[in-house]
Amino acid sequence: MNHQKTQTPSADERITSLYRKRDEAAIRETDRVYGKFLFRVAYNILHDREEAEECRNDAYLAVWNAIPPAEPVSFSAFLTAIIRRIAINRYHALTAGKRIPSELTVCIDELSEILQSKATAEETAEKEMLGTLISSFVKELPERQRFVFIERFYLSESVERIAEELSVSVPTVYRELNTVKSKLKDHLERNGIRL
Repeated sequence: MNHQKTQTPSADERITSLYRKRDEAAIRETDRVYGKFLFRVAYNILHDREEAEECRNDAYLAVWNAIPPAEPVSFSAFLTAIIRRIAINRYHALTAGKRIPSELTVCIDELSEILQSKATAEETAEKEMLGTLISSFVKELPERQRFVFIERFYLSESVERIAEELSVSVPTVYRELNTVKSKLKDHLERNGIRL
């Protein structure tokens, strides 16, 4: 008798299947599985509950319009990219001409000493390499430092929340961030990015 192991589809596969079928249950399932996470990412950037809710709803519509034809390899990464783009665009629209406190602003300020704005054509080409170099850098980090980097600089999470999630002190998270920033600076310089 041949006993083949049958795999049950993951939640992400079930959800993307619903999107491909144009079944509105896809949005309800996305909200059930990812709603709180999407809200948190948007809120970290905007610090406004109403705006974060709007961004989350806009993200659902964006995913509905994207799948199909898009076939995301990682549905959670696909969602994260969408909510970040929407929230950052909303942040820029809201902050035109004024400064609103946000974890995004703090995160950008923290990295500004490493990733400074450049203007020449050569430096513009360097910026294009930057995304690839940072991605390879993050993949090489030890698990805890990778978590701290992604939570802080990609998801705009507060240092206090990261400390709570890791069950460590806030100063410990700051030390990890300083270590990671130093490593990132070295990594970029070794790869020809002038800082």
